[in-house]
Amino acid sequence: MSNFYRDNPDILFHMENMDISRVIKLKEDNFAEKEECSYAPKDIEDAMDNYDLILEIVGEIAGGFIAGRAPEVDQAGAKFENGEVTYAKGTVEALDRLKKADLMGFTLPRKYGGINVPKTIYSIAIEVIARADASLMNIFGLQEIADTIYHFGSEDQRRRFLPRFTTGEVMGAMALTEPDAGSDLQSVSLKARQNSEGQWLLNGVKRFITNGCADVSLVLARSEEGTTGGRGISLFIYERDEHMKIRRIERKLGIHGSPTCEIQFNNAPAELLGKRKMGLVKYTMSLMNGARLAVAAQAIGIAEAAYREAKTYAASRVQFKKQIHDFSAIYEILVDIKVNIEAARTLLYETARMVDIKEGIEEKIARHPESQSDLKDALKQYSKFSSLFTPLVKAYAAEMGNKVCYDAIQVHGGVGYTCEFNVERHFRDVRITNIYEGTTQLQIVAAIGGVIRGVVFERLNEFESDNDFSSIRDLFQAAQKLRTHLETAVTHIKEKQDAVYQEYHARRLVEMATDTVISYLLCRDGLKSDRKKKIARHFISKAQHRVRSTLNCVLSDDHGTIDFRDEILVWMDTR
Repeated sequence: MSNFYRDNPDILFHMENMDISRVIKLKEDNFAEKEECSYAPKDIEDAMDNYDLILEIVGEIAGGFIAGRAPEVDQAGAKFENGEVTYAKGTVEALDRLKKADLMGFTLPRKYGGINVPKTIYSIAIEVIARADASLMNIFGLQEIADTIYHFGSEDQRRRFLPRFTTGEVMGAMALTEPDAGSDLQSVSLKARQNSEGQWLLNGVKRFITNGCADVSLVLARSEEGTTGGRGISLFIYERDEHMKIRRIERKLGIHGSPTCEIQFNNAPAELLGKRKMGLVKYTMSLMNGARLAVAAQAIGIAEAAYREAKTYAASRVQFKKQIHDFSAIYEILVDIKVNIEAARTLLYETARMVDIKEGIEEKIARHPESQSDLKDALKQYSKFSSLFTPLVKAYAAEMGNKVCYDAIQVHGGVGYTCEFNVERHFRDVRITNIYEGTTQLQIVAAIGGVIRGVVFERLNEFESDNDFSSIRDLFQAAQKLRTHLETAVTHIKEKQDAVYQEYHARRLVEMATDTVISYLLCRDGLKSDRKKKIARHFISKAQHRVRSTLNCVLSDDHGTIDFRDEILVWMDTR
């Protein structure tokens, strides 16, 4: 029986070496609860010990209980009958274990029954759960619903809803997407209207709602009559009653244990969360950014599972009188997989740390308004970093996870295409990660501004000033060369002042930025470990070829695809 936390040396490396002292101080309000609460940490070391114990419990449940039931959950799936959704037996049992272990209020304060853990640690837990069963993570990972109520709800709403989330009495869903408003949430048309007594009532349809059968949902709705844009939209807390009908659940390629529902609201009573007209522009963006971190962790967890399957198979499969992992065609695949998983993981933890600092500063200002003037610059800085790095990690981890699962099947050969091995499930499960919570293409749209405006270079400057890379000078100079290439590409795009050309190359610029950031992070990791130096060297070597090739493409000023796309595609309409 494996513990999915303890058996992962890379996660343990980060737990030992990453500096989240500022995160902990903010999350614990400088350990204000240490006298009044016996299980509140007394200092940073105590907090890290707590996190280690929590993750050990998560790892034990994931490896010893959840993983073994995942194939059965995949086969059985969630069921829909007589208007109700039923989880697979293994899903019900796993959720019961997690509830009994008090793991359903990860990030919430202790006063509401939570365990007050930062998102950096929560991201590790999500990865561990996703490695065991990606579909279960879609339910476990929806704790962001409660977190959003905590950050933006009234104290009355917090008291009424949050303790029920932390005990597992209620589960959550975010009802955002509609049949005609998928990625374009500004087009949401589900209506929210107040009756004569001031009660908000919801009317309309939501589609592709993960865990749409949940007890409590956050519903995005148009509250302002006659509006068409994002400013006319508010966010509502809806507790399920007879006024919401589940119309069906989707038949999906993967994550079968997670029900994806189409739901209809018919004069469903709801509560306004926060202020009117702020639902999309503030609350939902915060909610989705948290969800994007979770999906990045989910993709890494699935990739880790697929890698281990491939590595085990390659060690046992003999062809031409030797194990196939001794063939260069196979061991190069395995090395690339391992390096790219660790690259995604270091980017995830760095991103989560910045989000934790941003939210921690916001919390500190809310608790201690007198500190606002001292913290406003730091809040502005970490808000910029979080806004850039969140789409970067979601895009990179999801695309990486898809490539890893594709390659894991390739390592298995023909049997990987059958249902006898877990890799085909991982391949199906991971496919959604670069689609939901914003496709990779939308992550590029979210990130390109931070690349063009130079936010990425501000963060790279901090890496350079905060770390002494002299012991790995040659390696770090190679990473800096990537930065130089990125700067050249960004300067060229800005000087052209051609919005169409910039949009055309947006993904290339964002991928160059991601390669550069990860190279810096892996160099920082390399200061702590000789093995990590080798990981960094391998990643940077491959990144140099990618970035140089991309730079040449950007500098070419080739408008061929832009200019001729209609002529190239016209045969589809005329044949």
